[in-house]
Amino acid sequence: SLLAPLAAACLSAANGPLRVPEAEAKKAAIEKPAPEYPLVARQLKVVGKVTLEATISPEGLVTDVRIMGGTPILTKPAAEALRKWRFRPFLEDGKPTAAIAPISFEFETR
Repeated sequence: SLLAPLAAACLSAANGPLRVPEAEAKKAAIEKPAPEYPLVARQLKVVGKVTLEATISPEGLVTDVRIMGGTPILTKPAAEALRKWRFRPFLEDGKPTAAIAPISFEFETR
């Protein structure tokens, strides 16, 4: 039937990555290196929040990072740091699954 491939496509879309709230994702993070605060940004006193979205593999590795918002001079170091994060696997029906989670970093001068 022509509907079978369509049904399969809808099913796999429904079983896409698990969406995890930021607080839960940060609790599951077992390695979370802080971003490097760029010297020029610090000298110019550039502060603010960078919001990213991490795609996390069933093994807990960050496989993709999307920049959702923030000052461009700060987004690159935040994304580079997030790529090095490691997570305890997220479970769905008791099995490790891919997940997507927002993660934000606050850059502030001390």
